Amino acid sequence: MTTGTRPGPSAAEAAAAGVEERWGTVHRYGPYVLLGTGFVLSVATAGLVGMDRTEWTVLLSLSAAALALQLWWTHVERTRPGPSGAGVFVYWVRWAIAFVVSWINPFYAFFAAVGYFDADRLLPRRLHKPALFASVVVVAGSQSGGLPPHGSLGWVVFGALLAVNMVLVGVMGHVQVKEDERARAQARTIQELAQANAALHQAMDENAQLHTQLLLQAREAGVADERRRLAAEIHDTIAQGLTGIIAQLQVVANTEDPALARTHLDRAAALARTSLGEARRSVQNLGPAALEHSALPTALKATVAEWSERNAVRADLTVTGTVEPLHEEIEATLLRIAQEALSNTARHAGAGRVGVTLSFMGDEVALDVRDDGSGFDPLATAPRSGTGGFGLDGMRARAARVAGSVEIESEPGGGTAVSARVPLVRHD
Repeated sequence: MTTGTRPGPSAAEAAAAGVEERWGTVHRYGPYVLLGTGFVLSVATAGLVGMDRTEWTVLLSLSAAALALQLWWTHVERTRPGPSGAGVFVYWVRWAIAFVVSWINPFYAFFAAVGYFDADRLLPRRLHKPALFASVVVVAGSQSGGLPPHGSLGWVVFGALLAVNMVLVGVMGHVQVKEDERARAQARTIQELAQANAALHQAMDENAQLHTQLLLQAREAGVADERRRLAAEIHDTIAQGLTGIIAQLQVVANTEDPALARTHLDRAAALARTSLGEARRSVQNLGPAALEHSALPTALKATVAEWSERNAVRADLTVTGTVEPLHEEIEATLLRIAQEALSNTARHAGAGRVGVTLSFMGDEVALDVRDDGSGFDPLATAPRSGTGGFGLDGMRARAARVAGSVEIESEPGGGTAVSARVPLVRHD
């Protein structure tokens, strides 16, 4: 049985949760703070206001009732989040307590201000404006000197304060709405960026897996291609050499002329030496042994030097750019192309000088093999049928398997240039 883990919250969800938690703290403890502030100020100013025993009794009783109501609602609200009938009951009972006690002592209006930031949480949308207006009435009455206003001037001041407070509440509400919209837009943007980032990482992982798979397929295809090439090469060289040796020995066995026998024995020996050389070359080409303990530039240098000594032709290697460690498949591909190009030069070009250049160029690696030999017409040269030999088309196919290419430039009497370009894939 497999088990899974739920993904953690996104950055947007975490940010929104943080904001909600801070506001939750304000809503949870704000009413108690404002109730305590209003009660303390009312007690402190009782003598200034001139409260009698009855008013003291009402203030203490209603304050205790407000505290009990808030404690009950703090417990109930956890199971009834959002506007509800219980929320409507709590809001208006709390307002009524604040209105009555503020009539006794205007400083108790601090408790009425709790309605400013609780209306949207406790009441349905249709009751928001009436509830805010009711809270403004208590606060404006307190600011104008208490309810009811005294004389015409008192009513004028009360009306002016009522209008100013309504405007302020409206502006603050509008700002709060815009702030909420901006916060939601930022949360959506953060969420979209997080999703885009996750998709990008997934695409990069998939691309890396695809790249690894392509290299593996290229390696497998290269092994199959090597087998076909070696089979054709054995048929074209070693098998034909052995056939020739058998034919020469048959002549020797059937003749009594010592001179003729010596001639055919010499031919058989020459064929044997040639076939032995071809066999050694085929074994050496079975795998890039030069790359087992050396990087590509070192392996190329050894290959070029060995080829130059074997064929008595001057050959030079030049490395340009910043040398970087390459993926094994890239190194093997370039080394094979260089070996085949040099082999073709030795067989067909009759060159007096060969230049090999390995260039590291940012995001690709270039291999150029140039000779001053007899050259040929690339358009008039068709691959040998039935041999399966590597040849020019084989070099192109090998480069194509690692997303590279091979170009041939040549003309009769003008030498030959083989240019291979492959991506610079670094060694992990």
